[in-house]
This record gives sequence, C-alpha cells and structure tokens, in this order.
Amino acid sequence: MTNRDGQIFLLLVFAVFLFAFPVSRISAQDDDTIIKVDSSTVMLNAAVFDSAGKAANGIKREQFSVFENGVQQTVSYFSAAETPFAAVILIDTSGSMESRITMARAAAINFLDGLRENDSVAVYRFASKVELVQEFSGSRDINESIYDIKADGMTALNDAVYKASEELKKRTEKRKAIIVLSDGADTFSGKSADKALKTAMEADSLIYTIDMSSIETNGKDRIQNQGALKNFSEKSGGKFVATPGGVALRQALKGIVDELGVQYTLGYEPLNQQKDGKWRAIEVRVSRPNLTIRTRKGYTAPK
Repeated sequence: MTNRDGQIFLLLVFAVFLFAFPVSRISAQDDDTIIKVDSSTVMLNAAVFDSAGKAANGIKREQFSVFENGVQQTVSYFSAAETPFAAVILIDTSGSMESRITMARAAAINFLDGLRENDSVAVYRFASKVELVQEFSGSRDINESIYDIKADGMTALNDAVYKASEELKKRTEKRKAIIVLSDGADTFSGKSADKALKTAMEADSLIYTIDMSSIETNGKDRIQNQGALKNFSEKSGGKFVATPGGVALRQALKGIVDELGVQYTLGYEPLNQQKDGKWRAIEVRVSRPNLTIRTRKGYTAPK
C-alpha cells in the first residue's frame, strides 16, 4: 500500500467513525449565535442577586459551579450578556376572576410597556379553554380584543401553562418565560400540574406567577391556590408575586422584564446519561459571597 493509499484509507475510517458516533456539543460564538444542543443538554437561566436584592453583575464563568444530584458537572456554555427573551403572558379570564379582570389586563399592558428591542411576547387568555389574544411580537401595544373579554367559565390553568410551554419550545431565544396572571384555582384542565411543569422545563422556560386572587377569598382556598402558583414558579426557577395592586404591580412586572434581560445562561451535558425517567436535582453555586441564586430545581431525565 502506498502512502497516498494509506492516507485515503485513514480518512475513510475517520468518516465512518464520525457517522457511527456523532459528537454533540453546544456552539455559541457570540450572543447572537443560535445555541445548537442535543436532547441531553441541560440549559439553565439563573438570576443572581446581592444582599440588597439587586441583580449581581460581573460574575465570571469560573465562579459558577453546577451540581446534578450532588455531582459537579462541566459547564459547556455560558453567557452573561444582556440578550432578548421570548415570553408568553397568560391571563386568567375565568368566572372567579370577575372582579380582577381589569387589573390583570392592566398588568399585561404594563409588562408589554417594558419590552426592549428584539424581545418577543405572545398573549393568551384562558378559562375553560386556552385562546390566543396576540401572536409573538415586539409590539408594546396589545390587541384591542382584550378589552372585550368578560370573566366566564372554568379555569384551565395547567392547560394554559402547557400550551405556552409548547409554543416557547419553538422559539430560538436563549431566555424564555411564562407570566401567569391568575387566582390559581385550576378547575378544568386536561393536563396535570406536573405535566405542565415538565413541559415548561423542557422549553427551558421560567414561570413567573402573579397572584390575582381577591382579598375576600376564603383563607384555606387562598393558601391552596397560592400553593399551585408557587409550585410552578419555585420549581421552574421563576418567581411568585403575592397579590399586588397599583404601583406595586407595575414595579413587580418591571422587575420581571429587567430580570429576564440580565440573567446568566449556563449549559451542561449531564455526566449521568442514563435514560431512566427519574427526577434529577440541580444546584447552582457561585464562589462570590452573600449572593442569592434563583434557577430551576431540576428536571426529569428522558426515558
């Protein structure tokens, strides 16, 4: 065999190897590059705050550590840049929201007012079913049909979160969020809360829940309803906001917009590659002292 024949043979062997054993990795050259990941890559959006509750800037990649079920992982993607986000606003328009529809509508408008260039938001309403109000766009105006919405029907909260998650899966933005404006009383969903939450995590989406329940709501019912909203926000790495109004509501929504823009995005490929369908707990740590980190609590491995 000549040297040339040997080189051709080696190239053929290498090509066959690549075909049989494809390499999956995250590729990101700059903040505008679309992240290409395989199905095993776990993406995390982490909000980091100092002791005063302000966003902590300037944290370096090497200062972050990610643990899965207590085992440290290798961070293969990191971004600390301000970047556009995609979000879905879910407005509860069920009968139980009759006295709060106006406030929920104002909250959605306030959120849109805070959008930056290249942010994209869709708006849905939900009662007994989930209905589109406005497609994804960067517009700060809301479809006028929202002013004709009346409170009526049952509450399909889980179905709404599931629908929003499915839509966000199609988006290429690195940061995604679901904003829920609801009293939290699910009475009609076909999907379970666990299914909706799992789908949100598959979309790498944070869930921010705004408690819109009336102060007249029975104490026991209110605690139960708030528990449903907290479950979505805490497990996904989002935030629960207690019943606000006026200035407090506007500030809460502005805070969410600001937070989404300055989060840290991390990605890793789990060392545990078993497809066992089990829950895996995630912990993110930062070496800088006196910081609070909010991100999702974990994910369910594929089967």
